[in-house]
Amino acid sequence: MSTVHEIDYNKAKIWQIGFFTFNNTATNLYLFLIGFLSYYAAGIAGLAVVLVSTLLGAARFFDGLIDPTIGWIIDKTESKFGKFRPLMIIGNFVTMLSVILIFITHLLPEPTRIAFIIFALIVHKIGYSLQTSVTKAAQTVLTNDPKQRPLYMIFDGVYNALLFTGGQIYVASYLIAKYSDFTLPLFVELVTTIIILSAVLTTLAVIGISSKDRKEYFGLGEDTVETTSIREYWQVIKGNRQLQLLTVSASTDKLATSLMRESVVTVMLFGILLGDYALSGTISAAILIPGLFVTFFVTWLARKAGLRKAYLISAYAGMFALIAFFPFFLLLDDPTTAISMESIGFAAIVFMVLRIVSQSFGGAPTTLVVPMIADVSDYETSKSGRYVAGMFGTIFSFIDQLVSSLAPVIVGLVVASIGFKDAFPTVNDALTTPLFTATLVLAFGIPALCLLISIITMHFYKLDSKTMQGVQQNIATAKSKGKDNTIAM
Repeated sequence: MSTVHEIDYNKAKIWQIGFFTFNNTATNLYLFLIGFLSYYAAGIAGLAVVLVSTLLGAARFFDGLIDPTIGWIIDKTESKFGKFRPLMIIGNFVTMLSVILIFITHLLPEPTRIAFIIFALIVHKIGYSLQTSVTKAAQTVLTNDPKQRPLYMIFDGVYNALLFTGGQIYVASYLIAKYSDFTLPLFVELVTTIIILSAVLTTLAVIGISSKDRKEYFGLGEDTVETTSIREYWQVIKGNRQLQLLTVSASTDKLATSLMRESVVTVMLFGILLGDYALSGTISAAILIPGLFVTFFVTWLARKAGLRKAYLISAYAGMFALIAFFPFFLLLDDPTTAISMESIGFAAIVFMVLRIVSQSFGGAPTTLVVPMIADVSDYETSKSGRYVAGMFGTIFSFIDQLVSSLAPVIVGLVVASIGFKDAFPTVNDALTTPLFTATLVLAFGIPALCLLISIITMHFYKLDSKTMQGVQQNIATAKSKGKDNTIAM
């Protein structure tokens, strides 16, 4: 009878988890910035609406295509500075350079602008993928304690709430008020702010992962099985059903959150349907604290019941809240007067409650999936002795980017179908029946459908808390014996 070894978890200090999570915030800053690229490209660089949407979708598609190569680079990188830290720094620098290039496109002769912005977007996606892929891959070395891994969600949830809420207030209530519209000076100030903040947060993230970025924490350490060829990688991916299910489920959830956060959709919902674009920042600030309580609840649930269960409950809550927006808006006589923060009535309260549930619960799976990728990676190490965290993180990103690349394309096609072929809807457009319908579809309908697909797929995912305890036990036993050991599943 084999000896059962006590699991000696690789635990992290709380500040290390908090600091390393800044790596995701650093890349999300650029994600937030690129959300406004449509207005720069169409309004300042003079590119057509459908073309801009197609370019953004193609850029995300390209991001997905290069992700496997990024994963291979991560898995093969070994230096005196570790595996992850050099790529975080290089990725942030390349991304910074790319956004400078993107937002000087208007200075070029008009015939060259399309080619130049395509080049700049390619550079952007290379840098962005380098840094963001580390966020997923390095979860395996940061901690493998099932009580600690969900803590990533608290930090990421708080950081993202501050970023996207504070960012929306900054743009809608400060920059728009200062510059009146999406003008060139507005983008100069916005880009400069993003570059500085992202560099500072990347530095803190490098400090957070520094003591964990060592070979002893990579898979089985010295006894980790080498994966040398593309064919071996393919066999690993092909044989890991849990990775396949997680990527499909998380990708459709990401598409839902991407649509809800698209700047054009926000303008349509608040600036046109509700008649007050600044309200987007005000309501975001009002629901910030309740949203953080949702994050704390979901994290508590993940630590108590496991990541999979917390994922499912969150997705269900988000989906039902999105569906509830349809009867809510259809029953309102005049949304522009019914929802106001100056005289808060029943409609405003219902709107904020639905907004909290749809955004906070609906967006929770996107955060939960990061430590879940580490679970899938550990599951593979337990099965085969291979450590391919970089490839797993980027294979997830590959599918994720392919699906989320549909967000700007969907927005562009929907608004073009109601007559906005040369310019996106702005705060100066009047509310019409086609605009009303398009807003409901983009802000609530398609995201709800995406969450439904995510829920159905996650029901087939098997890495619950009990299974992961067995996975970590098996890895601990294999490390103790100095040889490969697998579990059957």
